[in-house]
Amino acid sequence: MKKILVLLGMAVLAIGITSCSKQKTSAADAGSLVVYGSCEEEYLSAVCAQFQKLTGVKTSYQRLSTGEVLTKIAEENGNPSADVWFGGTTDPYNEAAAKGLLFPYNAKNASHIVGQQFKDKDNNWFGIYRGILGFFWNTEEIARLGIEPPKDWDDLIKPQYKGLISFSNPNTAGTGKLIVNTMVQMKGREQAMTYFRELDKNISQYTKSGSGPSKLVPTGEVVIGIGFLHDVVYQIVDNGYTNLGMAAPASGTSYEIGATAIFKGAKNIDNAQKFIEFALSPDCVNLAQDNGSYQFLVIDNAKDVQAAVDAGLDKINTINYDFEDAKYHTSEYVQEFFKVISDDSRVQK
Repeated sequence: MKKILVLLGMAVLAIGITSCSKQKTSAADAGSLVVYGSCEEEYLSAVCAQFQKLTGVKTSYQRLSTGEVLTKIAEENGNPSADVWFGGTTDPYNEAAAKGLLFPYNAKNASHIVGQQFKDKDNNWFGIYRGILGFFWNTEEIARLGIEPPKDWDDLIKPQYKGLISFSNPNTAGTGKLIVNTMVQMKGREQAMTYFRELDKNISQYTKSGSGPSKLVPTGEVVIGIGFLHDVVYQIVDNGYTNLGMAAPASGTSYEIGATAIFKGAKNIDNAQKFIEFALSPDCVNLAQDNGSYQFLVIDNAKDVQAAVDAGLDKINTINYDFEDAKYHTSEYVQEFFKVISDDSRVQK
């Protein structure tokens, strides 16, 4: 299969700003809000529609991967075309914070966040959910090939998995950045890059979005994926796939914090602050599991995500992920990742 790699500098897809609701409201009186969303669009659309319904604020959104949002707001440099960011893993949020692109806000509803690790210490971003990084595979293809599914990170570099694996491009997806950071933190920088050089030999596709592998594995286009296990739960619960297996790496794994933040220079700052309070409330986060998102929630006054509990995701132990290291060093780790895999002549440039 061809290896697909979207390199840094690719043009952001021209996706039109999408209206979240056709309901008639007092939006003209309440002002407007523009959201860049990096969660799945079904959840994003429901969130924006609910915010507009509750507040009367005319709300529109654009769905972009976290890497695309980071690139876009960096280029806009303090004059963003959106007001808030919703969803997607925090490594790109931390990069944006380190570059001074986010607006700190002392949110009242942050008092419901269950731990200090689920918010930025300077109030640049706030966590809304947690997702576990792991492996998943097509059980039919694994059986047809006569191989065992991977149990740990080092299994993935075995020759038997050549051309069978997919994970997301760290330039365009926060999930890919998290995978890079996780290996650096678990193995050390030098050993992690040696690992990625070997793993690249087994990669079929580097997908644009973090959820991409979970969409390719059920159909057999890819046999093994690396990504968030709640995306696999979605494929099982919502799309009815019965040919999926999944596991957390035996030696340990990390987790994402899906976040929300205000952009520095937001034109609708009052409505942006209202949105953050909404995002940290049950009115928002309880919409997730009704709209195909099965991550664990990180506020104490919302209902449990039963599908995630049923899948055993609450039993998985995670490493003590160093968010501060990720905040200041992700970009250099990602650059080094691309340097080591570009030595392979099979990478499309």
